Amino acid sequence: MHRSNSTPLRALLVAVAALTLAACGKAPPAADAPRPALVVQASTPDLQAQAFAGVVVARQQSPLAFQVGGHLVRRLVDMGARVKQGQVLAQIDPRDVALQADAAKATLATAQSDLALAQSQRTRYRALAQQQAVSRAQMDTVETQYQAAAAAVKQAQAQYDAARNQAGYADLRAPADGVIAQRLAEAGQVVAAGQPIFTLAADGQREVQISIPEQRVAAFKVGMPVLVELWTRQGAMIPGHIREIAPLADPQARTYAARVELPTAANVELGQSARVYAADPSGARLSVPLAALYEKNGAPAVWVAVADGKTARDGAALASLHLQPVQLGPWGEDAVPVLAGISGSDWILAAGVHLVREGQVVEPVDRDNRPVSMTKTASK
Repeated sequence: MHRSNSTPLRALLVAVAALTLAACGKAPPAADAPRPALVVQASTPDLQAQAFAGVVVARQQSPLAFQVGGHLVRRLVDMGARVKQGQVLAQIDPRDVALQADAAKATLATAQSDLALAQSQRTRYRALAQQQAVSRAQMDTVETQYQAAAAAVKQAQAQYDAARNQAGYADLRAPADGVIAQRLAEAGQVVAAGQPIFTLAADGQREVQISIPEQRVAAFKVGMPVLVELWTRQGAMIPGHIREIAPLADPQARTYAARVELPTAANVELGQSARVYAADPSGARLSVPLAALYEKNGAPAVWVAVADGKTARDGAALASLHLQPVQLGPWGEDAVPVLAGISGSDWILAAGVHLVREGQVVEPVDRDNRPVSMTKTASK
């Protein structure tokens, strides 16, 4: 009885064991199909991103003003006029300074008369002193009066010379050959001493004035070579170099003013618009998007897609991902220059860098989700 009851149980156990063994013998489920991966090639740093708008200016450009104040009666030149050294540019009413000169001249004449009187009195008292007809104290008083009169003449002469110079200051003259870059006053105005009337751009060296953003000024140095392109001659690059960089930023724009010196033979005109192209100071020739960067053990790296000749079911080319250490330059706003580690022909994973693994097979696509045609290369 016991044996008849155990037989069905034994058969059931044998069947379960067979099913278990059959399940263990099945092939593993098929691996997931390679997922699309956005890849890009390392690009040359954008030249436009290194361009700065500028304007051609004279190296020596200074405001011109009268040394005395007065009523501006004549303006003899206009903006853009070419002037010669010593040429009269404007005049103020000379009557006031002429009256001052006349007053100073009269003061000088009075002082000279007082000196002549003091000298004759000194001569007379010296003769009396020899005859002991005057005291020593009286003689000392006369000598003091003479010295005071002589000093008054020197003072009056200096004042008269200054007044005559001021009379000459009624004419504003060009200190050098050049071009009037700005006109800052009109005839009829009452101007103060030192108030700018014109801005003179002296002949000679020409430069381009630019503004450098504060976040990039550290990469620029005096003497750094640059290229200048005029708006009127696009494509024609003029070599130049940075001559000076302002030590303080503009409080409004937060930019640093800089001057780019041009060759003497450069055919440029004042006020022309220009672009200044600065080479990447790191010397990098390639750059990758910031999203392509990956960090391993504290060092930067990128995922390089390497074609191995395999294709997906739909015929799209497949590639395997390999982590490649790189050396980077100063980071930009949306890209970073690569100094070493990759070449311009490499395809770089540009999205999802933290979601992949070494050797993973992917289907490379571009930004328009189109399959990328890749040639088979050796793994790195």
